[in-house]
Amino acid sequence: MLTLNKRTLRGSAIALLLSVAPVAALAAAPSDGDVLSTYADIALASYEDSLTTAKALDAAVDALIANPSEVTLQAAKDAWKAARVPYQQTEAFRFGNPIVDEWEGRVNAWPLDEGLIDYVDAGYGTESDSNALYVANVIANPRLTIDGAEVDASEITPAFLQDVLQEAAGVESNVATGYHAIEFLLWGQDLNGTGPGAGERPFTDYSTADHADRRAAYLKAASSLLVSDLEEMVDNWEAEGAARTALPAQGISTILTGMGSLSFGELAGERMKLGLLLHDPEEEHDCFSDNTHMSHLNDAIGIRNVYLGHYVRIDGSVVEGPSLSDVIADKDAALDGEIKALLDDTIAKMQVMAARAENGEAYDQQIGEGNAEGNAVVQAAIDGLIAQTRGIERAVALLQLQDAVSIEDSDSLSNPDAVFE
Repeated sequence: MLTLNKRTLRGSAIALLLSVAPVAALAAAPSDGDVLSTYADIALASYEDSLTTAKALDAAVDALIANPSEVTLQAAKDAWKAARVPYQQTEAFRFGNPIVDEWEGRVNAWPLDEGLIDYVDAGYGTESDSNALYVANVIANPRLTIDGAEVDASEITPAFLQDVLQEAAGVESNVATGYHAIEFLLWGQDLNGTGPGAGERPFTDYSTADHADRRAAYLKAASSLLVSDLEEMVDNWEAEGAARTALPAQGISTILTGMGSLSFGELAGERMKLGLLLHDPEEEHDCFSDNTHMSHLNDAIGIRNVYLGHYVRIDGSVVEGPSLSDVIADKDAALDGEIKALLDDTIAKMQVMAARAENGEAYDQQIGEGNAEGNAVVQAAIDGLIAQTRGIERAVALLQLQDAVSIEDSDSLSNPDAVFE
């Protein structure tokens, strides 16, 4: 029988500690480089999925143009909605990545003055003090005057939309390209205010209506351009792409900037609280299709994706790896748990809002004046976004990155009186 004295026990304990030390080392926090590699891999996968669904949308547009009908128009609408799912999950890569932010306006700019593109209802008005092209209607008019110069608009091509019409005359609301221009051309104006119903463009706009051929040319040009723009962004996140190779210099502060700015100033503020304060359906993100609830939900999912280093692709496969969550957990496990709980809580509140919309009360109805219950549902989602931003700020402080992270603000949150001035 072996007898162990205190010295033997002490030596055994030391030996045990030494034996598990390598295991502990394996569990150490990942390097910034490892985290940024996962972040870039998720960006690439997200933009690849966005490109795949944009190509499906482009094919559906071809089918609509070739054979306009209720069926082909609905199929194009369905393809547009499907394309929004992966794209909205990319928006957490926008803030903090200059290459993405400078490009984003080509594909997702809003709100837009739709009278620039096509016919509008009389209630839209006939002029704007801030936009001389407010009702230019390029589809009906093959010649335009922009900044005093006559412009030939007889041929509607991707190059014409991007180089001539997008932000024409320096006006940001002259949005001629991207998801929302396509959305308008598929749904038309939503004339229901905060009442039920989305846009109701008839399929005959692509067959027997005035200017059907030019309308089809515009839709096809915008759809083709969306595909090529997304191809460019996919290239930016490939192994030698500009966005990926810029990450080491930017550091993991870019992840926190993206999460915080989308959570607070952009989504909670400009996209949600502003419309709720004004009870204005013109301030909703997908205002023609009444798809806003899904875009907001997928933005929130995208924020969680980059924190967890985990993305579920449209084919069901998963891209994952070392994450910012791992870094925070190594330094403060309680804070990591808190941030994950806050992200989950926001998504749960967004899902309540989305379920309400899917069951018949669209987002623009939920923000309507006098709808106390709907307003409260939207406000709860806003509150969730604000709370998770506070968690993100605590992560910034923990990593001592206050000088490197700048989270965008919004008057609608920080100075609401200014909204009404």
